[in-house]
Amino acid sequence: QVQLVESGGGLVHPGGSLRLSCAASGSIRSINTMGWYRQAPGKQRELVATITSGGGTNYADSVKGRFTISRDNAKNTVYLQMISLKPEDSAVYYCTANLRRTYTFNYNDYWGQGTQVTVSS
Repeated sequence: QVQLVESGGGLVHPGGSLRLSCAASGSIRSINTMGWYRQAPGKQRELVATITSGGGTNYADSVKGRFTISRDNAKNTVYLQMISLKPEDSAVYYCTANLRRTYTFNYNDYWGQGTQVTVSS
C-alpha cells in the first residue's frame, strides 16, 4: 500500500508565501517523477510543476519565477515553495508520484488527497 500525504495549505494574503509538502510512504521500491497539480472550482486540473529523480524541473508558465519545486529523495518527499501568491493561485493542490512498488516491475502514478490553498485579502 502507498500513501501520499500533503500538508502546508491554508489561507494567505495576496503577495504572501506558502510551502507545501508531500510525503510518500508505504511499500515503495523507487520513485521517478514527482509533481504538483492544482484544480480550481469549475476548472480542469492543471500541471503546476514536476521534478525528476535527478532534479530536473518543469513549471507551468503561470508560476515560473514564483514557485520552486524540490525534493528529498531520502525522505520520499516533494516540496513546493510558493511566493508572490495571487488570488488566481487559489485551488486544491495535489501531489503526484510516479513510483514502483516493492516486488513489482512497473511504474504507476499515485495521487495525494489534496490540500486547499486560498489567496485572498
